[in-house]
Amino acid sequence: MGSRFNEVKNRIRSPNPSEKLNLDNYEPMPVRYQLRYSILDKIRKGEDPLPDIDGREKTKRDVTRAVLSCSHIYLVSREGTGKTRLAESLAELLPSVPKIKDCPYNDDPKWPKYCLCPRCREAENPAEEYGIEHIVGKERYSRIQGNEYTNEAKILGLKDIQAIAHGESPTDPKIFMGTGILRGNRGIVCIDELPAIPTKVQVLFHPILQENKIILEEYNWSQPIDVCFIATGNPSGFAHVNRIPEPLLDRLELIHMDMPEENIEKQIMFKEKFEVFHNYFNNSHYNVQSHSDTPKIHYEQLRRNIVVPWWIADVINKTARYTRKCPNVDKGTSIRGPIKAFDHTCSNVEIRKGYVAKLRDACYGLKLALRGRIKLRSDLIDFEGKPQEYFKKNDQIIEDIMWHAIKDSTHSMFKDLEHDIQTFNNELNLLILGDMTNLSDSLPHYPEIVKMMLKLRTITPQKACQYEATKALTFNPDNHDKKIVDAYNLSALEMIVNFGIHKGMIKEALSIHRFFIPRRITK
Repeated sequence: MGSRFNEVKNRIRSPNPSEKLNLDNYEPMPVRYQLRYSILDKIRKGEDPLPDIDGREKTKRDVTRAVLSCSHIYLVSREGTGKTRLAESLAELLPSVPKIKDCPYNDDPKWPKYCLCPRCREAENPAEEYGIEHIVGKERYSRIQGNEYTNEAKILGLKDIQAIAHGESPTDPKIFMGTGILRGNRGIVCIDELPAIPTKVQVLFHPILQENKIILEEYNWSQPIDVCFIATGNPSGFAHVNRIPEPLLDRLELIHMDMPEENIEKQIMFKEKFEVFHNYFNNSHYNVQSHSDTPKIHYEQLRRNIVVPWWIADVINKTARYTRKCPNVDKGTSIRGPIKAFDHTCSNVEIRKGYVAKLRDACYGLKLALRGRIKLRSDLIDFEGKPQEYFKKNDQIIEDIMWHAIKDSTHSMFKDLEHDIQTFNNELNLLILGDMTNLSDSLPHYPEIVKMMLKLRTITPQKACQYEATKALTFNPDNHDKKIVDAYNLSALEMIVNFGIHKGMIKEALSIHRFFIPRRITK
């Protein structure tokens, strides 16, 4: 078994593009065999074949089984769960392979004539006549976005009108310009939102999956195709969902991709959050050349320089997740909701020239991020063409959900903390009514509150390690300027005040002028 595996490994070894390929030692191999090898290689090395997909282990195991069986896949889930990213991750496992240079369909230089495109088929030796180049894993990925306008031209191709105008026959295969599937030849073809494609168009995929060929009856032309087919789609009940023919479903392995668990979604939120990349244009700075006196804009000037305490991130994530089970919301947010809410929270801190994120920042961030990503219950949105009323109701519901998120978050934070309830109550009321100009200097006079703040700080390293975040979670107040420490403590105190309100220790009216308290919807 080992020698046979090494033989396959040598066949699909990724050639160095700078080396001249010796075709004598190269043997073509179907893309699904190459993908099977790459997965097996990862498994035998004890590595995760799909490390870019956080959580969803059941989905990843089903995908791995399907790939090892050289099957085609249909991933079903709601939007924003990572279906397309999973398909892209599989493409990255593919090795670099040779192709006939400039061939639009990525023809293999050692394929037999009948497998080649019309251009390459006319050459006696296309590899010698046109030369050879390489395509790497990421280049072996093609995506077709399905929608109600997706037709044969988008999936297969269309006629070259210019060639016909210059006298070429409309039925000559050479005037046919291949698109989606043909452009993805020898790679992974992802059909994004398969059910959005009209049912009568979906039947074009049947011969591709069953016979590994594209049939163009108008040209009396049958073209072999080598692809790994991955379709994605939303479950029934979502908008723009067409029936998928049973013969097509019978050729696909149906795999459900669920939303990630809470801790995993936090990891995704931090991983996908906005960042400024130093080498975005492969330069250390972007210089506008329109005027000689235009200053250079350095990347370091664009980076975020604020702190998002972990409890703020926790509230953002919980609020987004709670939209998926709120009785006032028909459709909750996708994973993109908390990611963008985190970004907008940071942006609001920058707008107010702050240092540390607070609950009000998170509220603004959540409202902006979730407005277009949740769908309110239909009986709540009959405003007779008044969009401002819809936005108002939307924001009210988001703030109400945030109230519940803070309640659960603070309960989890302080549930094991032992303290003198009466002393804590008195301290909290005195602190709220007192002078908080120099909060860090005043705190030593409130031992019970300090105990709760220390509780928040001791949780931080565990959270930072678990969520693989940045300084937003590893912030140490002892190493920063006093104004930043005061802002950090104020953010923590705001959470404690909300905890006190939820526990009935203090009246909301006493604190709302100094702290942000989400408003609940009054029935």
